[in-house]
Amino acid sequence: MKSFFLAASLLLAAEGFAPIAHKPAFTTSLSASNVNEINPMKPGSTCALVTPFTTKGKIDVPALRKLLRFHVENGTDGLCILGTTGEASVMTMDERATVLTTAVEEVKGKIPILAGTGTIDPEHVKEMTLQAIDIGCDASLVVTPYYVKPPQRGLVKHFLTMADLGLPVVIYNIPGRAMVDFKPESIALVADHENIIGVKEATGDLTRVDELRELTGDKLLLLSGDDSSDAEFVMRGGDGCISVVANLAPKAKHDLMMAALRGDKAEMERIGDQLKPLNKKLFIESNPIPAKWAAMRMGLIPTAYCRPPLDELDKKFYSDVDEAMHAAGLVGEIYTGDAVML
Repeated sequence: MKSFFLAASLLLAAEGFAPIAHKPAFTTSLSASNVNEINPMKPGSTCALVTPFTTKGKIDVPALRKLLRFHVENGTDGLCILGTTGEASVMTMDERATVLTTAVEEVKGKIPILAGTGTIDPEHVKEMTLQAIDIGCDASLVVTPYYVKPPQRGLVKHFLTMADLGLPVVIYNIPGRAMVDFKPESIALVADHENIIGVKEATGDLTRVDELRELTGDKLLLLSGDDSSDAEFVMRGGDGCISVVANLAPKAKHDLMMAALRGDKAEMERIGDQLKPLNKKLFIESNPIPAKWAAMRMGLIPTAYCRPPLDELDKKFYSDVDEAMHAAGLVGEIYTGDAVML
């Protein structure tokens, strides 16, 4: 193990970064022996929740409460609120407070609340994270700062700074959107911080779970951010997923993760085959556009409204998404062009 940390240190040293002495914010250590005892997030399926809006684009609090209850009652192991799927990038701080407060109040501690607090500006990340602490969220999901393409040493400093705020942090690595890849060797340099509790790995590269386990042991909860490969991710040593598909099929997604965690390949394949059409069709347009249309189709939310610059699902894709839902057993009749049933 020491050789891996040495390699990581050399990698960042080549960029001019010398690892700094770091004083933990809390006294409890996230070691392999106690990570499961103190980590607020659970293995299994965490749903990347959509945010319901009215037809005029206002947050629909009653619909949000109904949606939260649906997940508490149907097997979801955790809720990721105000991530990409929740359209956090187009919300004010007051709106964020409304959504997060509603979630904390409605869930009542039954499952953990993971608040999305990442963005491009570190000062804004701090502001959103401190707000999540005040509201009572269990942890924060912090995406790598996007667009500016920071070097690895900058990412290391960024996540240590956010972890020092006191709220447990799940690192969100999604190079396809952020245009920067937080490498496993660099993640290993922050893994000893007691408030760095996990990684949402959304590269779709299954070898990442092998690398992260080898470099960090059991210090971090490893969560897949790719619905199409999350079961295989878990079978290779991951702990679960943060899922878009779970918006529609929370129990099936929970059962899929549990099957993968216990190594039940037959059950994993059975459920995986059921959900496979959704893994593709829910991304036929930018997330969360198809997921919100599907949730409306099921009656989980009253509208499929997405805030600009997103839009509602193009009508030419209605039947594609509906066929996937039908194959998964979520709707009884395939959309034929008539009025959408709520």
